[in-house]
Amino acid sequence: MKPQSLRYTLIFAAFAAFALGGGIWALSGHNPAVLTAAAPKEAKSPLAAQIKAPQPVLPESKPIPVSEALSERVAEYHIDAQLIPSAGSLRASETVTWTHPGQKPVQDLYFHLYPNAFASEDTTFMKESGGTLRGDRMPANGYGSMTLTDLRTSDGVSLMQRLQYVQPDDGNVNDKTLVKVHLPEPVNGGESVTLRLKYEVKLPKIFARMGISGDFVMAGQWFPKISVYEPAGTRGAKQEGWNLHQYHGTSEFYSDFGIYSVTLSVPSNYTVAATGFPVKTARLKQGQKIYQFYADDVHDFAWAASPDFAVAEEAFSAPGVPGVRIKLYLDPLHKDLQERYFQAAKAALSAFSKWYGSYPYSTLSIVVPPKAGNGAGGMEYPTLITAFGAAEDAPGTQLERTVIHEIGHQFFYGMIASNEFEEAWLDESFTSYAEDRLMEQEYGVASNTALQASLVTSSQPLNLETWKYTGDDAYTRNVYIRGKLVLKDIEQQVGTKTMDAIMATYARKYRFQHPSTADFQKTVEKVTKKSWQTYFVQYVYSGGAPDFSIDNIVNTLHKKGRDTDGLRYDSSVAVSNKGSQYGDVPVKFTFSDGYTVQRYWNGKDKQTTFQLSYKAPLISAEIDPEHSILLESKHLNNFRLAELEQDTLSRWTLSITNLIENLLGTLVW
Repeated sequence: MKPQSLRYTLIFAAFAAFALGGGIWALSGHNPAVLTAAAPKEAKSPLAAQIKAPQPVLPESKPIPVSEALSERVAEYHIDAQLIPSAGSLRASETVTWTHPGQKPVQDLYFHLYPNAFASEDTTFMKESGGTLRGDRMPANGYGSMTLTDLRTSDGVSLMQRLQYVQPDDGNVNDKTLVKVHLPEPVNGGESVTLRLKYEVKLPKIFARMGISGDFVMAGQWFPKISVYEPAGTRGAKQEGWNLHQYHGTSEFYSDFGIYSVTLSVPSNYTVAATGFPVKTARLKQGQKIYQFYADDVHDFAWAASPDFAVAEEAFSAPGVPGVRIKLYLDPLHKDLQERYFQAAKAALSAFSKWYGSYPYSTLSIVVPPKAGNGAGGMEYPTLITAFGAAEDAPGTQLERTVIHEIGHQFFYGMIASNEFEEAWLDESFTSYAEDRLMEQEYGVASNTALQASLVTSSQPLNLETWKYTGDDAYTRNVYIRGKLVLKDIEQQVGTKTMDAIMATYARKYRFQHPSTADFQKTVEKVTKKSWQTYFVQYVYSGGAPDFSIDNIVNTLHKKGRDTDGLRYDSSVAVSNKGSQYGDVPVKFTFSDGYTVQRYWNGKDKQTTFQLSYKAPLISAEIDPEHSILLESKHLNNFRLAELEQDTLSRWTLSITNLIENLLGTLVW
């Protein structure tokens, strides 16, 4: 009936507004704000952070010798860049050496030119995103681009005439985010080739992770980055070859590990935060401040700059964290909140290093953009993260949640480095899973999984290429929410201790390895010592979801004698699963005198019938009353009231009325 339909509409509208505490980060980006209805306004301090002990002063780290390399180090970048704030641009030169990790001769190299995603309304990124990302819209005339001005071999041979922009995903000739370079000579397996590039970047106005807002600069994906060449066996590849994709409205990134040596020149009043660590103190020269940074065993390099940063720094060590400098680069509005940032960072580094393996880097930088630069907020880069833009001076627990989420990425995006073009859930879902656990452990904020599950209105495969998700927010709701719920569902089935072993085994075995979903499945099977093929086929490799239904309730009255003490009701309840198979399904039965009983359905067949006999009529049945089955999102048909005869109704009117008042709250599910 219309009043009931309206009630459902209003309730679901409320869910959409409140279920994720701050809203979903739509279209790619990150969702560190999947909050619960019970979240406190202010975070309590983690216990470890309340005990203040003197922290040792750590020397700046030195490059790890090659013999101690943690990764294969396929690429080595030497970049010299200058920020020109008046023009909103960068001018840079780059020398990149690529070592062929495969066996077959290669004569074409490919580079990602990510800033070209913002060159016009006709790029693939802009067409797919509509110029909007994570709630931010590109400002008027906010376009940006990258122009290669020179490209040569190490011998000085120009390759500019050998450039060809390619669009392997959609054939959009207006998209120049991927370029092919035809080499004069092929590169054999194990050999290296060095190219020298010069380029200019017109920084877009911030709305999609990178750009400029006033005096604040976020340089993410700002240099020509060589694509990943996958040897046979990598992520299950049967044949070696390039993994090539454009920059899409919902895609993030995939790169090989390597070494970065970067010199940055900025105006003398600017402060720079960057991946890695400074190899020397910044020096002044002709009105410019010159920084030199180094990082190894990382697959990206990002930096931020501003004349307004309030800078703070602490040394921190813990089991699994031998010694790290935590550096804060705060918008002035948050200069008095540094203790909360430090506490969240220490809690994250300690817990994640314990759960997923030691944090191997010597620095961790946290950048807090200004409010107007929030489009650069909530993002991860190796050893550098960005928090939300400073919009208020007393934020709630979204401050801690964002820091924890982005530091979680240091382990899944940073060290495990899965392919975010094709299997984004291996980073986003895993990080969200870890974030939820730590937020509850350290801050007492439990995730409301039932509310979140209700938002997954279109269940789709978790290993889809990101731009192939269909429907509003389908990418976000599957990759951030459903994938996390799959992990929690596995945990429910195997127990917390076993799930901890699964996650730890996966994270430690595949760090610096570029694993696939199949590799995670193998880990689950190895730890649990059983096959999970059916489960993964249903809920990971396809968009499976159970859809339970109470189809019918029939009460039959049997009289034994003349008084009501001889009454007996036989109840028949038909239930079904219209979706993917799922076992051990709880079903709750409520009788008119208030008595309840719970039975379990093994779920092996698509439908079954429960038979019950009791002195009072059955008035309702409900599947999964505690909402413990995390992968079901369609709950409306989980509950059903019985249709009772008029004489039966009059006999039990008062009891039914009271019970319905209590049960109405479950009808929305």
